[in-house]
Amino acid sequence: MDRFVSHYTLRLDTKGRVSIPAPFRAVLARDGFEGLYCYPTLARPALDAGGNALLKEIETLIGRFPPYSEEREQFSAALYGTSEVLKIDGEGRAILTEPLKSHAGIKDEVAFAGLGHKFQIWEPGRFRAELAEATEKVRALTKQLGSRVAAEGPHGARE
Repeated sequence: MDRFVSHYTLRLDTKGRVSIPAPFRAVLARDGFEGLYCYPTLARPALDAGGNALLKEIETLIGRFPPYSEEREQFSAALYGTSEVLKIDGEGRAILTEPLKSHAGIKDEVAFAGLGHKFQIWEPGRFRAELAEATEKVRALTKQLGSRVAAEGPHGARE
């Protein structure tokens, strides 16, 4: 599988290192990215992380704006200017820098959450709250979609 799935909570060691979950390291290895591309998530107190698939998504997003446009410059600054490439050591650990930890409110534990083409790194309490809110929203959307399908019929046409 070439997707980041599931979630894990791990502790930082006394030197500030955290083990990247083995399934996530396997996805990064298949992706061919050495290390870990990481930046502060724009709309949440978390970190976005990944490899070549994440970089490709960022390049596609930025490429939608004309060269030298203000929007392109702003997205580039926000997504590349705050990014770091973290080294993963031989034991699968990486050191989260102080700016990254500060943005996410990380102290001594880290929650890793797979999002398919990327994963996020959270302070565990914040992740639990985010997951609870997301679950409630998805339940409401599922009910809405179910009501629409029932009204429109199985093939999308109103019956």
